[in-house]
Amino acid sequence: MAMPVHVPDLDWTVDRALALPSDGNRYEVLDGELFVTPAPSWDHHAILASLYDHLVGYVRGNQIGWLRWSPADIVFSPRRLLQPDLFVVPWRDGGAPRDWSDVTTLLLAIEVLSPSTARADRHRKRVIYQEQGVSEYWIVDGDARLVERWRPTDVRPEILTDTLDWQPRAALAPLRIDVSRLFDVATG
Repeated sequence: MAMPVHVPDLDWTVDRALALPSDGNRYEVLDGELFVTPAPSWDHHAILASLYDHLVGYVRGNQIGWLRWSPADIVFSPRRLLQPDLFVVPWRDGGAPRDWSDVTTLLLAIEVLSPSTARADRHRKRVIYQEQGVSEYWIVDGDARLVERWRPTDVRPEILTDTLDWQPRAALAPLRIDVSRLFDVATG
């Protein structure tokens, strides 16, 4: 199994990471540290596909924003470049973003855990998403068949094993996802 590489140099910037060759790896800068992650597994993609299928109609139909997936260079600061597995960019009156540099905030960020990324996803990325005010951050654990939901002020996650309700606007009915079915569809 391929493992991520943590490059112990605290001087990494977004510009420096973006200058690296396009080699199939995902490059992220987490508060000045470079993380290099190889392509995810088949099961990882299956879970993402299942999540995408649940979210896409709701996001489009309610004009919430744009549902996208990585690779995508989400830059929060010169020392913060993230590549969430799946994410929602909020609706804006000027239309769809034309470039990743137009994306300055997220409504939802989702990471599907793999053994090689769990520590960074649960700790480093979570803190960054919370500090950046991302409304919800879901950590999806296919092995445990659960979703950890984090909001900006949470000190502990909400652990969801039955139903996950997402309501990005109070006036909207929530999107309801059957968590067990999510994993059954992904692995079936």
